[in-house]
Amino acid sequence: MLVPTSFATLTAPAAGGVPTAIVRPADELRLRDTDCNSPVHWSGDTFYIFNSIGQPWRSHGSDLFHLDLTGLAVRYDNECSGARWIEATWQDDDGTLYGWYHNEPLGVVPEVTERHLTAPRIGAVVSHDDGASWRDLGFVLEAPPGTLHRDTHNFYFAGGNGDFCVVVDRAKEWVYFYISTYGDFEEQGVSVARMALADRGSPAGKVLKWHGGGWSEPGLGGHLTPIFPARIDWHREDADAFWGPSVHWNTWVECWVMLLNRAKDKDWGQEGIYVTFSADLSRPDGWSEPVKILEPPYKPGWYPQVIGTAKGETDKLAGRTARLFVHGVSRWEVEFERPGGA
Repeated sequence: MLVPTSFATLTAPAAGGVPTAIVRPADELRLRDTDCNSPVHWSGDTFYIFNSIGQPWRSHGSDLFHLDLTGLAVRYDNECSGARWIEATWQDDDGTLYGWYHNEPLGVVPEVTERHLTAPRIGAVVSHDDGASWRDLGFVLEAPPGTLHRDTHNFYFAGGNGDFCVVVDRAKEWVYFYISTYGDFEEQGVSVARMALADRGSPAGKVLKWHGGGWSEPGLGGHLTPIFPARIDWHREDADAFWGPSVHWNTWVECWVMLLNRAKDKDWGQEGIYVTFSADLSRPDGWSEPVKILEPPYKPGWYPQVIGTAKGETDKLAGRTARLFVHGVSRWEVEFERPGGA
């Protein structure tokens, strides 16, 4: 368990410096088994959450603390090569639920038999029944061609774009995708893409990746410039890289908060969990320097995310105090403090 940690004033996303996050132990909360970010939305007085290990399950209740975890296996309207993990959702004013999934296609590196190597990609879906069933809208983010590393030492991926989150900006103009990228070394790390919210109903071909200082590359096959580049190549045995971002708007510190995993080897051993802040999603270079908030050992070790505890709060919206989940388990609460606060 990490002691409370203060942040240095680096790239300040708010006037006067960078906010502070304090992690404290709390009574355990456990979701369904999960292997990705777990998106949340409210429909009236009902709290919904999706947990995925290949197959997404939807649980519901009156709030985060009173969930029926029996769950419902969600349905898609089509077949797809490989499993789909629903990692992000956004609810429209009319109740329409948009979602985005991480897909791991089969047969990507068939000559490697001792590992199930793949290269993830990201697709979009839409639901009119709070996520019980989904209509597939197609793929929106894929790695550039020619960036598959068949000789990788990595246990899971030979390339690809995946392990992501999605948020809509405060003005409801843009949809931002924060993605983990596993292709060539210069494009590895945590990267960002966006599309106009107006294109949410027909998103294929509408997403643009951040590259070279602008939103200049197509989501499908385009290149990108990481906002948090890998330190050591994902395809080496001693890999060192941030991955698996989760982002929410925090109403107390009035800025965006991102949590990150940091892997330390080809087997995805975890070095720690980090936090970074930004006031403006349109500035990919505006995130503060990531600072560690949770130190191993902690189990399980992947997919940190904040979920708010008040009515209306979600994985995308939280206040001063929220729950910190890692791999679907919360043994901590996290408190955010404004720059210069206690």
